[in-house]
Amino acid sequence: MHATTLDYIIIVSFLIGIALFGALSGGKQRTINDYFLGSKQVPWWVVCFSIVAAETSTLTFISIPGLAYLTNMNFLQVTFGYLIGRIIVATVFLPAYDKGELKTAYTYLEERFGGKTRSAASVVFILTRTAADGVRLFATAIPLYLILDIDPALAIIMIAIIALVYTYTGGLKGVIKVDMVLMFLYLGSALLAGIYLLNLLPNGWQTVVESASAEGKFSFINLGFENGFAGFFSDPYTLLGGVIGGAVLSMASHGTDQLIVQRLLATKNLKSAQKAIIGSGVIVIFQFAVFLLLGVMLYAYYGVTNMKSDEVFPKFIIEVLPSGITGIIIAGLFAAALSTLAGSMSSLSSSSMIDLYTPLFGKNLDEKKKLRISRYITILWAALLVLSAMIFKESSRAVVEIALSIASITYGGLLGTFLLGLLFKKVKLNEALIGFASGIFVMIFVISFTGIGWTWYTLTGVIVTLSVGWITTLLKK
Repeated sequence: MHATTLDYIIIVSFLIGIALFGALSGGKQRTINDYFLGSKQVPWWVVCFSIVAAETSTLTFISIPGLAYLTNMNFLQVTFGYLIGRIIVATVFLPAYDKGELKTAYTYLEERFGGKTRSAASVVFILTRTAADGVRLFATAIPLYLILDIDPALAIIMIAIIALVYTYTGGLKGVIKVDMVLMFLYLGSALLAGIYLLNLLPNGWQTVVESASAEGKFSFINLGFENGFAGFFSDPYTLLGGVIGGAVLSMASHGTDQLIVQRLLATKNLKSAQKAIIGSGVIVIFQFAVFLLLGVMLYAYYGVTNMKSDEVFPKFIIEVLPSGITGIIIAGLFAAALSTLAGSMSSLSSSSMIDLYTPLFGKNLDEKKKLRISRYITILWAALLVLSAMIFKESSRAVVEIALSIASITYGGLLGTFLLGLLFKKVKLNEALIGFASGIFVMIFVISFTGIGWTWYTLTGVIVTLSVGWITTLLKK
């Protein structure tokens, strides 16, 4: 079964409507401050919803239910770490950022260490974001080419063009307002799928409980000590690994990654940014619980199969859902993809323009020329994200773990460098750069040649970066 005419009408109407809404809601931009920061006038609650949408790609929509179907709800431990990490960002990072005139996350590093650190961090962010979001964009193609019966490459290009339309015309303000709408759409469509699924089961929720309880699917606390020392650190979903790893990962992704920091800088003041970041952590716990429960319900429906985890939910959409509801769910998939992709285009182009191009080539340009160049750079990054997505088409790993592993290569180094600046006042430029590079190189080795679970990646990189930066400072003295 493939999408019907009604489904296509729903999908096309959604795509056209969201592109127009984003283009019009962004208003007119006269400067790159308008284009990349929304003139710093965006309400905190809009930014809060936007943060959730930006970090929720099709990976969440597809891979998280598949993960629960395959294993259990242990991933929920990570989300509590996410909230703890955001509270630390709100109380430690944001007050430091508020003291300067920051336009990107990496402006702080220039104020603290100098321009070389800012440029290095920006380049690392750009490379990591391009690879990680290439995976996320590819994940969109998994259900779309199955459901719409189109080539995966066409699905990738189609979603990229829609995101580019309103990112190019509406700037960050348009992206943020669209994100708010998209969050309610994809979350609502997931709830709709869950309700329909419950009605298909003989005794509804009781069937889910009986089926899932027998296999421990509701388990979300995993101490992990029973597998010994090596087994403890190789399992990413232990209680300590989830909470600590989730907290450190969230500190990196929400305190040093331009994708999120750009939104926080668009709020009116420090207090608004703090409310936005902490509020997003609360919503994310609820959201992941919904998607994990959906995976448990899919297990009650299908039982044990030979399907890949990322194919379980798409299979249900294709073969079970009726016409109309299928269209709504596909629109939800598009919504999850658009929210991350548009944010990536905006954050990549802002970092490229503000951190790299302007210091080197654009110091004497007027605002009109800067704005035009910024839009050209946005188009360039849309094309590069499509190219990145094509590279990951043949991977057999769960896409959520691929993306998190890619991000973890550099998140440890980035977060460690920010912490060197915030906590160690004696550390200077060269020591920070040596620590930053050491954290990245060690993480490449850890990910490539060890069996450590991905939740420990970022913490390992932070420890290496802090240790090397501090030791080199002492040796220099």
